[in-house]
Amino acid sequence: MAAPEHRPSSREVLFMMTCLCDAFYADVAKAAVQVLEHAGCQVSVPPDQTCCGQPPFNGGDFEVSRKVARHTAAVFAGERPIIVPSGSCAAMHFHGNALQFEAQPDREGVDSLGKRTWEIFDFLVHGLGLMSWPGVLPPRRIAIHHSCHTRGTHTGGAIRTLLGSIEGVELIEFGQDEQCCGFGGTFSVSFPHISAGMGTLKLDHILDAKPDLLVSGDMSCLMHLNGLATKQGREIPHRHAVEILAESLDRA
Repeated sequence: MAAPEHRPSSREVLFMMTCLCDAFYADVAKAAVQVLEHAGCQVSVPPDQTCCGQPPFNGGDFEVSRKVARHTAAVFAGERPIIVPSGSCAAMHFHGNALQFEAQPDREGVDSLGKRTWEIFDFLVHGLGLMSWPGVLPPRRIAIHHSCHTRGTHTGGAIRTLLGSIEGVELIEFGQDEQCCGFGGTFSVSFPHISAGMGTLKLDHILDAKPDLLVSGDMSCLMHLNGLATKQGREIPHRHAVEILAESLDRA
């Protein structure tokens, strides 16, 4: 199962803020809602939402992961699109759940969850048809890290389309840009040395390009790369890509 390909019939959307917004990146959730509302969406945030279920899924605990997925399907029941500021969590809805519920009889609600979930940039460009974004920013060179979970989806191209349309933004290339950052959720806990080595290699390539800012559509990757950069004494400013869209609105 892949991300939705059709344009939604309504701009009434449900917003899933993710665990990382809740725990570490509240500003990303605020920016995402601001961006969606600017795009003409009526945004509802279900208060009982928790997690997409990816941590236990990656750890092989499908029983717990399915329990979380069923709760999420109940909380986000209905027909409205579900917008997520994370390619990783979005992929869990439309890909991970398809795998873990393949032989389960009670999969209808979870299937609906996957069919209605959009990563936010994919939704803006391919769901709403936006090909540019307003506003002007101070000149800055931006490096975009595309997470593994956005491979095979439209998210990467959508991020480049909207960020690249903002006056003042220069998108720069760096070596091995498709390489994993090494986080991988529980992978970084189970194999910390391999994870750190992969992240360090990624940082080497990014920093060689001398960007002013590192952005991504996934907070988990940013958290991992920033943690390594800080520990190694080579900090780099980082932000979620949707925060750039929100900032440009504030300056429009």
